[in-house]
Amino acid sequence: MIELNASELKAKVFQSIHRLVEAKELVVKDATVLIGDGSVVDSMKLVELCLALEDIAAEHGFTFDWTSEAAMSRSRSMFRTAGALTEEFIRQARSTSWSS
Repeated sequence: MIELNASELKAKVFQSIHRLVEAKELVVKDATVLIGDGSVVDSMKLVELCLALEDIAAEHGFTFDWTSEAAMSRSRSMFRTAGALTEEFIRQARSTSWSS
């Protein structure tokens, strides 16, 4: 298991998002929209992102669960923004005995 701190995991999530966006000049920020109006990825790219995050999680010794009932809800989904996704990714990492 490779341990990373929260800022390193955030960087990995943001890099994963950036790899999938069409507009390579986009700077991914916490407020970058992932679902709904103004999203930077379509539904297929969102699935690709989830698969990439599963791989990153596996490298770090935890399972990333992106299949909850609320996942695609516009109002409470972890996919609302890059920041919300990062927070959930880090929360799941920490909940499986990951230390920051």
